[in-house]
Amino acid sequence: MRESERLYGDPYYPLELPIRVYVYEMPRKFTYDLLWLFRNSYRETDNLTSNGSPVHRLIEQHSIDYWLWADLIAPESERLLKSVVRVRRQEEADLFYIPFFTTISFFLLEKQQCKALYREALKWVTDQPAWKRSGGRDHILPVHHPWSFKSVRRYMKNAIWLLPDMDSTGNWYKPGQVFLEKDLILPYVPNVDLCDAKCLSESESKRTTLLFFRGRLKRNAGGKIRAKLVAELSGADGVVIEEGTAGEGGKAAAQIGMRKSIFCLNPAGDTPSSARLFDAIVSGCIPVIISDELELPFEGILDYRKIALFVSSSNAMQPGWLLKFLKAISPAQIREMRRNLGQYSRHFLYSSPAQSLGPEDLVWRMMAGKLVNIKLHTRRSQRVVKESRSICTCDCKRANFTGPNIV
Repeated sequence: MRESERLYGDPYYPLELPIRVYVYEMPRKFTYDLLWLFRNSYRETDNLTSNGSPVHRLIEQHSIDYWLWADLIAPESERLLKSVVRVRRQEEADLFYIPFFTTISFFLLEKQQCKALYREALKWVTDQPAWKRSGGRDHILPVHHPWSFKSVRRYMKNAIWLLPDMDSTGNWYKPGQVFLEKDLILPYVPNVDLCDAKCLSESESKRTTLLFFRGRLKRNAGGKIRAKLVAELSGADGVVIEEGTAGEGGKAAAQIGMRKSIFCLNPAGDTPSSARLFDAIVSGCIPVIISDELELPFEGILDYRKIALFVSSSNAMQPGWLLKFLKAISPAQIREMRRNLGQYSRHFLYSSPAQSLGPEDLVWRMMAGKLVNIKLHTRRSQRVVKESRSICTCDCKRANFTGPNIV
């Protein structure tokens, strides 16, 4: 595809590419040692989170830090992406990547050991001349699990955070820490296998379930709507709702259920997002999103209305409303949305080597749209004097954000 061409009718090369990224060479305890810890403890299936989920599977869902880093440090002869290039000299860099596996350390280290490592990483990064020069505004911090780096991340709020969602409720992020102009939403790593073109064709006649959901039926915070939806939908004709189970059996059941269904229910969980959305997309099951606070990955490039249905929680809770709404969707619209799902799936499949238009690639295309504002705030912070009436930083309130919406 030529750079002047369009993706789904929209221009997606708005700025000069490739982006030049400097990857910090941090001490092994922040990088390779944590990867070895993850690998060597993978078979400890009794290691569960508080809600019963296997820890290693949860880490894999949030392993965007691994996939981005693996692509950046790969030999140039093995890389396929044209949107980003690794530079060896800091003065040549547009952005700086911090390769610290914050999610692995949170789940696999003892609490105090993890907090100590977080403090060490914070000091190491903030001591770097490049950080001091920009105040961290041109640094990329992967914190894709909401608990990642939580005890110290407030000291790095100017950096570009790579997140699963924004969670404007304040349950996970403090006011002023995260917002779309500064940070970037990345998709979870799917739990299920891709339903490719052959699979989509073969499963067409087998999709006899109208609406499918498999997962934890009771959640906290914004996820309380799950229990209400279960009460509303349970027993309805064409609806399958199952309590999720851990392990390979649970994964297989979810994959089978999604491939047999037309629509997949995606309500909010403990956070506005969940991996289930991306499982549905790669399974060819049209997502029905009921999560009023949800922010989506790469929305400056992708139009999710082509592959998903968005329903307000107030409408979904009206007796009979949701099923009536779904049954009114025409077969032609369903076929079109499923075709679109087949095209969109590649945008959510992490891989090595990273593929053109895969999630790693779209990260840098979205970053291109942030560079002008990053440089604006960095240069402004370097020249203002203490008598300046107002020192505007990247955590300005959204209403006062003056930078152009490039992407």
